[in-house]
Amino acid sequence: MQTYGNPDVTYDWWAGNSMVTNRSGRFIASHAAHTGMIAFAAGANTLFELSRYDPSLPMGSQGMVTLPHLASIGLGFDEAGVWTGVGVVTMAVLHLMISMVYGAGGLLHAIYFDEDMQQSEVLQARKFKLEWGNPDNQTFILGHHLIFFGVACVWFVEWARVHGIYDPAIGAVRQVNYNLDLSAVWNHQFDFLTIDSLEDVMGGHAFLAFAEITGGAFHIATKQIGEYTKFKGAGLLSAEAILSFSLAGIGFMAIVAAFWCATNTTVYPTEWYGEPLEQTFLIAPAWVDTVDYNNGIAPLGHSGRCFLANFHYIAGFLALQGHLWHALRAMGFNFKDIRKRLVVAS
Repeated sequence: MQTYGNPDVTYDWWAGNSMVTNRSGRFIASHAAHTGMIAFAAGANTLFELSRYDPSLPMGSQGMVTLPHLASIGLGFDEAGVWTGVGVVTMAVLHLMISMVYGAGGLLHAIYFDEDMQQSEVLQARKFKLEWGNPDNQTFILGHHLIFFGVACVWFVEWARVHGIYDPAIGAVRQVNYNLDLSAVWNHQFDFLTIDSLEDVMGGHAFLAFAEITGGAFHIATKQIGEYTKFKGAGLLSAEAILSFSLAGIGFMAIVAAFWCATNTTVYPTEWYGEPLEQTFLIAPAWVDTVDYNNGIAPLGHSGRCFLANFHYIAGFLALQGHLWHALRAMGFNFKDIRKRLVVAS
């Protein structure tokens, strides 16, 4: 965290990140606990939506979020390709069980294991110590993150190829082989919102898997080349800076997801999410439903697509503001000076 040259600075209780800044063990604990919370929310909400799902009405008109995601990846269908909800409860309970495992891991790292990984007796664990200003340490940790993301992409591609996912073009689950056309992957950088081929979607994920796993291996195996100069970021790499990088990435992805969810009907089929949305301005930019969903089931009379798009857009916007805040602090800007200057000016 930014100390503005004061090594003895203290933070109030609400500055939660300060509690893990120099405590890599606690940092891992918070990561594990957050993952457990996400898994619990996914499992619990799936059971909640399943309990109020009315199979006599289109799913897209019932304002649901987790059930449509499962339907999109081909879960909940029988062998004839008809939606029955088969396997949905199993997936929900699996997430609840996983949440307990992650929660236990978070508690172990927070209470029992070493506060700082450098104090661990396990040699491999000590490699994940946090040295915010050390590029070799940070690139080593980044490499492992990239590999995990790459493996997740591989899992998704193989799931689509072996099990199959829902194709709105035919209204059924089918196996999808990835189209690893690099020219198509490059071109879709600029028109990804209009993608209407599941093969292209899987091709993009296959390319991303290769890039992330290769990049991850590179970051783990390599170290800083030459002297760590100011040109390479010396003096800027810190806990505050890395937090700002993370917020920038999360914010960008959330806003892209918002536009994708609001307009694309191949990845977000209308059967499960409702009709595409229209942009409007209600105090701030927002998306609104193009169909009336006041059927007494959809929460607040909105489709799941409307909830997803607007939530991602707002969350992405806030994350980008957090990025700017922490990036400026990492560069040494003291926001308290603003208040002092305003007092002087008045």
